Amino acid sequence: LLLLSIFANHCSFVTGQRLRRALQIGELYSNLYSERSRWTLVGNIWRRLQSKHAHTGKLLAALAGVFMWEDEKIGDDELRRCAWELQALESVRSQNVNPKTAVHGDPGWEVVVEKKNVRVWRRPIQGSHLFEYRVFGSYTDVTPRQFFNVQLDTEYRKKWDALVIKLDMVDRDVNTGTEVIHWATHFPYPMYSRDYVYMRRYHVDMENNLMTLVSRAVRHPSVPETQEFVRVHSYQSKMVIRPHRSFDENGFDYLLTYSDDPQTVFPRYCVSWMVSSGMPDFLEKLHTAALRAKNMDVSVHDYVSIVKPTQPTQERLADNAHTGGPSQIYA
Repeated sequence: LLLLSIFANHCSFVTGQRLRRALQIGELYSNLYSERSRWTLVGNIWRRLQSKHAHTGKLLAALAGVFMWEDEKIGDDELRRCAWELQALESVRSQNVNPKTAVHGDPGWEVVVEKKNVRVWRRPIQGSHLFEYRVFGSYTDVTPRQFFNVQLDTEYRKKWDALVIKLDMVDRDVNTGTEVIHWATHFPYPMYSRDYVYMRRYHVDMENNLMTLVSRAVRHPSVPETQEFVRVHSYQSKMVIRPHRSFDENGFDYLLTYSDDPQTVFPRYCVSWMVSSGMPDFLEKLHTAALRAKNMDVSVHDYVSIVKPTQPTQERLADNAHTGGPSQIYA
């Protein structure tokens, strides 16, 4: 019993020493680094844990309220696939394929809206009662840069979109510029308001004359669900813009692919009607807001000009010598 008591006291002493040391280290880092830097450090520690013990690392990260960027990131391949989808559609259109029955040769799409400068398709999502929607349109009176910036400027959207209740950036990855956004919006009566937590990443490809914006729903520890809104967990939006000439001259085509699950009890055809009719209306509001920005009625943040180009690979160095520099811009 005496030996057991001595051993217990020793363990208590060692544990106390380690706890005090951990607190001292925490206080030191608190004095040396900002809050954002401390979270970045913690995130790196979780990523190391995850690489060795994947399931344990994810559990600890969730308990500690750490957002795992590496797991949730929007990759370069996903951005490139969006561009390929627009190029495939352009190829089909150039071959005079009937646009009412096909999108890039896929008969699963059916046209649901057709207007002068916009066409909307839909197709069923396998294993679901929902549809995925695709919008192809053109504008000739605004520049691609203005249209692109208006989509990204959350502060400006609060002014031109009357449905917005809340629209704030809650987190940002300094390596890629990817942002996590919390968006709360009114839904048509009698439905409750919905809120979305989603990440977004954009890409400007100067060589291929394309602008891409990808958004999709994520779970973030900084924005837990509340009773105030119905949380939408399934959401994805992909926009690709092709300038007719350049980013700063009027005229462009765009392709928007969109899906979400608003968690309503309404029949499938009601939800389809709301989305297929509401989407062109939203895009027209976006267009009007871009026109106001063009006419200098409002100030809009220029997201394209602040993005630093990525480092070119060795294979691209020779090409860049002829073009005057790297042509890929990511955020």
